Amino acid sequence: MTTTPRDLHRLAQSVKRHRMQQYPSRDAAAEVAGITRNTWKRVEEGQEVRESTYAKIDKALGWAVGSCLAIAEGGNPVLVADDIAATDAAPAVTLSEEEAQRAAFEAARAKLPASTPIGDINAFSAEFVEILRRLGQIREGD
Repeated sequence: MTTTPRDLHRLAQSVKRHRMQQYPSRDAAAEVAGITRNTWKRVEEGQEVRESTYAKIDKALGWAVGSCLAIAEGGNPVLVADDIAATDAAPAVTLSEEEAQRAAFEAARAKLPASTPIGDINAFSAEFVEILRRLGQIREGD
């Protein structure tokens, strides 16, 4: 069985191009990916890294896992949105305004310091619900 050799130079160019479109720096991209700046730099220089690192870069760039390897083998990245649309793997979830408000309030109460004023938690919850509404995640008429 013959395997196609990886074109790490091709991958390096693609990763760098997409990183520059999405992040202000290599440091920012590496932080989102959960890897070191030096590891990201190795990829952009066409050096071999662990396959798990490629998966982290895929996610940071908004690609489906396996896209880095596909690029290195002559293919193209798959955007996560394209991957989801193709598989229908993520059905849309909508909440009532009350459900969203309650969930946001409980999450804020659980994660913010106990000294956080209740008014601040309510304001956070209201803002979160408004963002969900703009994203179409709040059911109308509930």
